[in-house]
Amino acid sequence: MVFKEEIIKGIVSIQPKVFGDERGFFIETFNESKYSEFLNGVSFKQDNLSKSRKGVLRGLHFQLPPFDQGKLVSVIQGSVLDVVVDIRKNSVTYGQHFSVVLSGELKNQLWIPPGFAHGFVSLEDDTLFSYKCTNVYAPNFEQTILWNDPILNIDWKIENPIISEKDKVGLAFHNFESPF
Repeated sequence: MVFKEEIIKGIVSIQPKVFGDERGFFIETFNESKYSEFLNGVSFKQDNLSKSRKGVLRGLHFQLPPFDQGKLVSVIQGSVLDVVVDIRKNSVTYGQHFSVVLSGELKNQLWIPPGFAHGFVSLEDDTLFSYKCTNVYAPNFEQTILWNDPILNIDWKIENPIISEKDKVGLAFHNFESPF
């Protein structure tokens, strides 16, 4: 298993070891003792799975304290461009974003600690996206930052994404006051 700290402090790319042969493959998707150095002893409270067709963009989402969430994300089938935005107001990378392709073929993962807005765009039909979360979903504490905010200037590498009504009316970044 390979852990790589990314340019934005706190974000960790993970490449689990894949045991494969002519029958298929086996991977360990989470092992508390192996992940503990990078996750600082967090515990997970909820697992989620979403299915998206090609072009669906979800995000940029986060939850307010005390329901803020860390997420260990991966793609089971298909692929996404995964994007995180640093919303920790005292961070030297506040307002900066990081993106990576996650795919069922690569079997890679991304650790996103609390203090980041998160989103992704599906690059293939029938993409299955897995979220392992450190807190439960609390809709009254959820917020959305506008996915195409000009200050963030995120290249989603897609034209005309399919977006939910909630995500169309996210907060403009210049109006956003971070609780982190």
